[in-house]
Amino acid sequence: MVYPPPYGYTIIAVKSTVPVGTCDLLEKCLRESHQQAHFDVVSLPEFFREGFTLKDFFEPSRVIIGTNSARAQEALRQLYGAFIPEQKLLFTTRTSSEMIKYAANSFLAMKLSFINQIANLCEKVDADILEVAKGIGMDPRIGEQFLTPGPGYGGSCLPKDTLAFSLLGRKYNANLDLIDASIQANTMHTKAMSDKILKELVNIQKPIIAILGLAFKGGTDDCRQSPAIEIVKNLLKSGARIRAFDPKAMDSAKEFLAQRVEYASSAQEALQGADAVAILTEWQEFSALSLESFKTLMKGSFVFDLRNMLDKKRALELGLQYQGIGR
Repeated sequence: MVYPPPYGYTIIAVKSTVPVGTCDLLEKCLRESHQQAHFDVVSLPEFFREGFTLKDFFEPSRVIIGTNSARAQEALRQLYGAFIPEQKLLFTTRTSSEMIKYAANSFLAMKLSFINQIANLCEKVDADILEVAKGIGMDPRIGEQFLTPGPGYGGSCLPKDTLAFSLLGRKYNANLDLIDASIQANTMHTKAMSDKILKELVNIQKPIIAILGLAFKGGTDDCRQSPAIEIVKNLLKSGARIRAFDPKAMDSAKEFLAQRVEYASSAQEALQGADAVAILTEWQEFSALSLESFKTLMKGSFVFDLRNMLDKKRALELGLQYQGIGR
């Protein structure tokens, strides 16, 4: 709420990811209804990673402050200058700030879609995506982050923001085919991961599949738009029996899967008697699992490591039918 004098000057900071032009519209509405108030509306988008909010707050890569007011700019410079280096502050117009948030998330989504497609090609030409990604990432113009292949991107940000950015382009008749292609590629890739599993299990009637990981990424219990959830749904449609475990996301997953799957209390319980296992979320405790335990606990030998967390060479030595992504 904006208070009139004598309460003084107020800065209204919009931290949510909002369509371009939202801050302008908000200021217009507020000035019409609070004509005597002294305030400025500022675009102050957050760039927190799920699972790293506190770290990213105190050690941000950058702080974007969109404002057309010198007064607001100086006030926020003093506020953030108390604990953030000046070189990490970027002042822009409000519309530029709103655009930066969408453009940043869309670029990350494109990078993930790109590396997943390269991983698929690596499998066909007998290259190793781990080596390829490392070589690509050594180029400082590209960087090593977001070059880790997986079952697809998800969560509450990238799917929503890429779609919103695509719609924004259509609204202003601006060509954003790269964004549209990334959205389509991500959807197709997640579906391909389901097919990858089902192809190998086609001769097993109602296979029991252990699922390790349900959250869209490690470090969070968030299952919104999780590729793991989509893969499980596709497997269920084929008649598979699913026994799943996630260190944090079990309750969240029930909102999407209800009681259509069995929920194990540990990774070992999920593996017990399974025909196959699919690792869908990059929890570090999964990489610490003994491959020998896969061999002894499972009835079958199919291992689908869709996060490339396990030792492929050792898995094959043990007689496991190992498949990663791009390996």
